[in-house]
Amino acid sequence: MGRTIAMSRKTMALAALLSLFIAAPLAPLAAQETSGATTTLAPEVISPAAQGFSGLARIEPQETRAEDRRSGTDITLGLSQGVPYRLFTLDAPPRVVLDFQEVDWSGLGEQALVTEDGITAAQFGTYVPGWSRLVLALARPMQIETAAMDIDPVTAAAQLSVALRETTAEEFAATTGAPHDARWDLPAPTPMIAREAKDSLAPLLIVIDPGHGGIDPGAEAFLQGGLVQEKDLMLQFAIELGEMLVRSGQFNVQLTRDDDYFVSLERRIALAHQAKADLFLSLHADSLSEGRAHGTTVYTLSDDASDAASATLVERQERGDLLAGTDLSKADDRVTDVLLDLARVETHPRSQALARALVTGLKSQGGAMNRRPLREAGFSVLKSADIPSALVEVGFLSSPRDLANLMDPDWRERTARGILNGLLSWRIADEEIRPLVRQ
Repeated sequence: MGRTIAMSRKTMALAALLSLFIAAPLAPLAAQETSGATTTLAPEVISPAAQGFSGLARIEPQETRAEDRRSGTDITLGLSQGVPYRLFTLDAPPRVVLDFQEVDWSGLGEQALVTEDGITAAQFGTYVPGWSRLVLALARPMQIETAAMDIDPVTAAAQLSVALRETTAEEFAATTGAPHDARWDLPAPTPMIAREAKDSLAPLLIVIDPGHGGIDPGAEAFLQGGLVQEKDLMLQFAIELGEMLVRSGQFNVQLTRDDDYFVSLERRIALAHQAKADLFLSLHADSLSEGRAHGTTVYTLSDDASDAASATLVERQERGDLLAGTDLSKADDRVTDVLLDLARVETHPRSQALARALVTGLKSQGGAMNRRPLREAGFSVLKSADIPSALVEVGFLSSPRDLANLMDPDWRERTARGILNGLLSWRIADEEIRPLVRQ
């Protein structure tokens, strides 16, 4: 559900500005449907009385395991009740992906599904609202041999059994790929059309992207015995920042997510284009022990990272999307590459000016800035060719000082104020040079 934001009567008219791009609820999956490496099944109907008080299926940790066999690996998942699911494989690296109608994963540890020879890592959590995802990283190519869900007619408890068997890399690659489903996938590309002329005094639309979410928690740290996760901190800060930007009257705001669910890197950019955003701002608070990194840093796009720390951050953030099963294998053709490069010739200088303005605004509020607050890296979320974009590492969870700051409402308010000041300065300067930019 969307987050309700309290604001003045005048600003309430802009409530739609904080509307969020959330996928529509998915209908039950088709029964007993098999195609290539994809298996989609639906359990038999169970009476409401047999399912207990909650419609949310729970994982049964004591009945969940993975075991290596001579020619592959067997996976068993215990569930409190049967739910619709689908199953497919992805390559580079080899993975098995299982999507379920929402499952409560409480009590399940990764090691229950990691084996010595077959499965090297397991990740699970919310994928999109109402649906959950389990991703198993394979040590070598293995194809799905069988998959079946058995449901107890009395207790409604279910057991999903999946058998993986060794195969060649060539055969594995030939049968991998996420199934196409209009309820899950991005719409087909549409021709780009010129944007309508906008009143220079109208609010600019900013898409704020809280990093990570759902199955991808981002960086983690412990504070006073409790677990703090990057995905939660950035969602909170994004909502607070969005409220401040809307109240300024100069900006409209939309978020890429408003709750704890997974949004792929590709979809975050697509949502900004769908909204016809004027700016894209991604928020992160990573963990980087090398060099005892601390302080706020602002990034713009570069093909090569400006330093080793930037390269490490890119690797950490991109890995979460890879493990979550997003297939970004389709590359643009040469003509498209040329057109995108031409668009970036005009957009990239505006992004650099945006980053400089953000750094100046943050410094004006006395924020704890990194010793090199302006950097470049190849973050995927900054690769929009026609939308000025910046990524703000608000702080580092590996720094005790930064972690304390991120937990402090007053510090977050000052930081949000610094970002607002930077955006206001950038807007004024950008309007002044707009007539000089080739349309």
